[in-house]
Amino acid sequence: MEASAPEETGADADLPGPPRGNNELLGVADEDDQMEEFLGPQGEYNEEEEERKYYRRKRLGVIKNVVAASLGAMMVYSVYMAHVLQGLLQMQLILHYDTTYREVKYSSLGLEDIDRKMLMGINVTPIIGLLYTPVLIRFLGTKWMMFLASGIYALFVSTNYWERYYTLVPSAAAIGVAIVPFWASLGSYITRMAQQYYEYVHYREEHVQEQKKLPKGACHRYIVVFQSLFNGIFTLSFVFAEFPMRFVLNRHLNSNNHILHNVHTCGANVTGLIPGFNNTILYRLPSSMLLIQVESVLMGFAFLAMVIFLVLCGAAYRPTEEIDLRSIGWGNIFQLPFKHLRDYRLRLLCPFFIYSGFETLFAVTGFSLTFGVCVLGLDKLWLLVLVYGLSCSVFSSLSLSLLRFPRWLCLMAGAAVHGVLLVVLLALPFSPNQPQLLGPLLLISALWGLGSALNKTGVSTVLGMLYAEEKERLDFIYAIYHWWQAIAIFIVYLWSNLPMRAKLSILLATLLLASYCYWLMERRLARKVGFRLPRIPRPRHKVKGYRYLEEDNSDESDSERRGGGGGGRGRRRSPARGDGGRGWSGRAACRSPGSCLTCSAEEGGRDPPWPTG
Repeated sequence: MEASAPEETGADADLPGPPRGNNELLGVADEDDQMEEFLGPQGEYNEEEEERKYYRRKRLGVIKNVVAASLGAMMVYSVYMAHVLQGLLQMQLILHYDTTYREVKYSSLGLEDIDRKMLMGINVTPIIGLLYTPVLIRFLGTKWMMFLASGIYALFVSTNYWERYYTLVPSAAAIGVAIVPFWASLGSYITRMAQQYYEYVHYREEHVQEQKKLPKGACHRYIVVFQSLFNGIFTLSFVFAEFPMRFVLNRHLNSNNHILHNVHTCGANVTGLIPGFNNTILYRLPSSMLLIQVESVLMGFAFLAMVIFLVLCGAAYRPTEEIDLRSIGWGNIFQLPFKHLRDYRLRLLCPFFIYSGFETLFAVTGFSLTFGVCVLGLDKLWLLVLVYGLSCSVFSSLSLSLLRFPRWLCLMAGAAVHGVLLVVLLALPFSPNQPQLLGPLLLISALWGLGSALNKTGVSTVLGMLYAEEKERLDFIYAIYHWWQAIAIFIVYLWSNLPMRAKLSILLATLLLASYCYWLMERRLARKVGFRLPRIPRPRHKVKGYRYLEEDNSDESDSERRGGGGGGRGRRRSPARGDGGRGWSGRAACRSPGSCLTCSAEEGGRDPPWPTG
């Protein structure tokens, strides 16, 4: 025993000894300080400053969304209008109009009447747009609806690589199907961005933090600014759509003396578009490789627009809001656009919706062809449309005056400009092939662009102001607006063979009716006449499975387990457990639940004091 003691002492000597003094605990103390510094409150962290920076980034993101949506729409319609302007194609229909081109390219394919069928597909199919537009927007979401519609426009461009009935006609019909959803989602998106911008500016307000309904008139100024910005960018599509005409087709056109040789009258005295217009407008045919190159450039811009919608445009609604929007039932979504027409504000704005479609198509077809091409020649068509587009873009900024003046000013000013111009066009005589009238016609085109800018921004802004606080109704409202515009497009398609004097008279009558109806609407609102809005059903979220039906409920609280509340949740048996779904303790279904004391006790969340076997 004594001999083993030294051995134990030697073994203990190999072990590390206890710390001596405070110096060996300094490393542990330093680690504690670092941990405290990492986990504790940061001295340099300013919560209010970080919150302010966060919402500033959010506001910049909203502006980015508006600019991206505007650029995407501008590119889509630049490509689209480079292909088709109602009544005359600037790329395809100008070429197809030429007899020589048609005989060389299409005589063996049997596509002589392809233009008429394409225009029919584009103009007729939007008539049923109100039936499916809200359902598509609610199902896909606003952003994805814009992306899908831009893809359909790109499909229309791609079919020109292989021109057949089974490619051109279905793609033209698809364009008609996509017109109303595309524009309804765009209008809803821009207005929704204005609402989001208000929320990010006033993020400290209680109604914003609790996601309640916005106060009346709270985001009107942002609606005015964003609609002006959108229309200013979008209407540049009229400018870029003329580039193929200016840089490609103009070099292949015959002289005006040849094209207008059999034309004897212009302006209001014309019936149809341009009677006597020569069928051979090309003195040489453009090469196929040149046309393929132009098509490829247009196709590239169409795909770029799709990428802009997909990558740069953010979501219009929160995920929970989108779920709520589509959870009201597809039957209700289908019916609600028609029920919104009970609102007298929308009914009285319908004439302006129709006139908005009339005046744009008149600018790019009726005026540009019957007055512009007939008087100046086909080589000046691009200049008339370009001046119109530039005028629309520049004068869209005039709608910013609504920040200080009443909202009726924009619409009424545009109506006054167009009213004067319609009277002038009805009164003045025009003769064919008069190049000296280039200045006056360019002035009329610029003034018509002024009226169009005030009209387009005015209608969109008024709609946004009237329904600014109703974010769950925006897609219905803008679907109605652009559906009426589609009806106007169809009417213009039908009246193509009417005398120009009749067309101008219809335009003037529609404008006067729209102005009167708008005045009547503002008068009723000033007198505080009530309007009918259909009730939006509450979202119905489906709960699937047998949650809360098993006896062992993991979500049951202690108070519920003791019988203190919760309605006996967790004690109910599943129908699959063999009791036939008879309730808590296997009792058969009661025949008089209204007067049964046992049922009353069970519904109150407590067990009855008597046996219930």
